[in-house]
Amino acid sequence: MGEAAGTAGAVGAVIVGASQAGLQLATSLRGLGFTAPITLVGAEQHLPYQRPPLTKGFLATGTDAGSLAFRAASFYAERGIRVLLGTRVERVELPADGRAGGAVTDTGEVLRFDRLALTVGARPRRLDVPGADLDGVCYLRDLEDAVELRRRLADTGRIVVIGGGFLGLEAAAVARSAGKAVTVVEAFDRLLARSVASEVSRFYLRTHLDRGVDVRLGVTVTELTGAGGRVCGVVLTDGTTLSADLVLVSVGVTPRTELAEQVGAECDGGILVDGSGRTSVPDVVAAGDCTVRPDPLTGRGRVRLESVHNAITQAKAAAASLTGSSGPPPEVPWFWSDQYDVKLQIAGLKDGYDHHVLRGEPEEGRFSVLYYRGGALLSIDAINRAGDYLAVRRALGQGGTIDPVAARDADASLKDLVRLECPHV
Repeated sequence: MGEAAGTAGAVGAVIVGASQAGLQLATSLRGLGFTAPITLVGAEQHLPYQRPPLTKGFLATGTDAGSLAFRAASFYAERGIRVLLGTRVERVELPADGRAGGAVTDTGEVLRFDRLALTVGARPRRLDVPGADLDGVCYLRDLEDAVELRRRLADTGRIVVIGGGFLGLEAAAVARSAGKAVTVVEAFDRLLARSVASEVSRFYLRTHLDRGVDVRLGVTVTELTGAGGRVCGVVLTDGTTLSADLVLVSVGVTPRTELAEQVGAECDGGILVDGSGRTSVPDVVAAGDCTVRPDPLTGRGRVRLESVHNAITQAKAAAASLTGSSGPPPEVPWFWSDQYDVKLQIAGLKDGYDHHVLRGEPEEGRFSVLYYRGGALLSIDAINRAGDYLAVRRALGQGGTIDPVAARDADASLKDLVRLECPHV
């Protein structure tokens, strides 16, 4: 690869996946001086678009789908980025014996490359019970899903959301705010069990209950019943049958690893990459929801992150790898969720925490939870406390910590409590 971000004779780059990561990777390549051809291939019919609004504002309003696009078609044309929409890459042949590699599409076209990027994302995990194929059983991953769900919500009275994670709860909040009868079914004994401390789980349970959502915890779905081919009921393991005009399944995702496996890249719960987005195969990088990577700050362990921030930062690093450039410095991972009038902001990764500190009163709807391992600050969940979130995000970015005892004082400024030069453990 060397310094030649586009030397004479270079075949160019193929980016499979017209996602946020794919768009960022293409624009970063151009920003790094890559002048060879770039082809961005997307299975959907839409130019790269914002996905977070699909469970938030877009689902709740009559917003035009085109308004979600990051860039107009002219943006790509001006930068010499060829975009193939409604196209799937079915097979990839890597460069060998001096020949360029080839990505074979479902139309039979062969896209030549000497650099390959996989930004293929993930697919919804399907519900595997009798009746799962009934009309009215929906998933929410892409724009077409959101358009269809919004259309169906307008004509439905009762919706059952299967899965009490962020996506399911955000959709439940939109439906309930629109006056629908909403039931959330969660297999764990608390909401957001994999993501937050118990205090945050209890807060969200109360938030949804107070607004009239029926929440069923510690139960799973055994069957979906129908009438005339359309879903009308959800049968639970406790014997209860919930009436439903519409069912939204939100039980996680499965990273798309097929092409990576085809070219021999290591995969384990996603495409394995290093901190620079490199796979185990030379000149093949990956970024976004499809990847498993080291912790962005410590370089330890393996994590799979589903967030806007991760897609952007990983894509920038992967572009630098493909051009032999210096990658961007590590950044603190962040994430947010909007439900009703509640904004949750998360900075850092709490995996492996051994204690946490509650700051403020959940009953007041404004509090935060700081997560620690040993004496090191790992992460924060800030509910309607943007100042706390910003202070912890800044502290983590500077390798700092905040004394957990001092942090309990909700009236103290976290910004003033930051102690720098604390190594991550």
